[in-house]
Amino acid sequence: MFQDKDFLMFRSALPLALSALLLTATTSIAADAVRADKHVLTLAGARIVAAAAEAEARRLSTTGAIAVVDDGGNLLHLVRLDNTFPAGPAVAIEKAKTAATFRQPTRNLEDAVKNGRTSLVAVSVMTPLAGGVPLVVDGQIVGAVGVSGAASATQDEELAKIAAAATETFTAAVAQTSVAYLPAKDVSAAFMKGAVLLDQSNYMVHASRRDAEGEVEVHDKDTDIIYMLEGTTTFVTGGTIVDGKMTAADEVRGANVTGGETRLLNKGDVIVVPKGTPHWFKHVNGPVLYYVVKVR
Repeated sequence: MFQDKDFLMFRSALPLALSALLLTATTSIAADAVRADKHVLTLAGARIVAAAAEAEARRLSTTGAIAVVDDGGNLLHLVRLDNTFPAGPAVAIEKAKTAATFRQPTRNLEDAVKNGRTSLVAVSVMTPLAGGVPLVVDGQIVGAVGVSGAASATQDEELAKIAAAATETFTAAVAQTSVAYLPAKDVSAAFMKGAVLLDQSNYMVHASRRDAEGEVEVHDKDTDIIYMLEGTTTFVTGGTIVDGKMTAADEVRGANVTGGETRLLNKGDVIVVPKGTPHWFKHVNGPVLYYVVKVR
């Protein structure tokens, strides 16, 4: 049963934790108090999984549709990159459904057909095409991701595997109305590569790491509260973004900014960047570690 209060509790030890993007649901099985704990993939978690494949697809300058489903094959999130063929989303969804409901990568089923078990094609609820991969957390299949429309079937599968690997950043899950506890060992692991800690409907918490300068960013809906933990950075806020391009929903990025205010941020500093404000880690004396709380 979820509690009525929404708290975020961290240990005082730094650095940070892994993403808590799963909802732990405890389901009563019988009236005699027999119970089972089950991880359930949230929409926030599905978005993180899809974002991992999308980022790699953009790096490769390829196309593709990315579908994320829950463990019953029900669609949670769908992304279609520009210039992906029209049938891509439908095929991606079917690949994801197959991986979730058959509890295995769709590559296994495609190989079985190729090796002579052609009767599998008669199973109407199966799409035996590579590119569907289950999502596994703590040994439980919580859903699956399917990719279709990349440069090749091999690339479909590679993007799906990268998306599935994003579940490695998930920890024990919390609902928005429950207490989130993130132990120090997970906090430390998160800062090794940078990770999302929590993604709820009205806020996000990031364990951020930066080893080099970044792009100019503008978030249309998120106000960023940044707390510096280690390192120093030259940080620019305001001004006008140059050659800004939409890189994600409600986010624009560019290589430079004209005008703005420059500050040197050090350990212990806090800076609040209101939504719609360009901001830029222009120079980094790294590694730079910092918390970001995104308020929506």
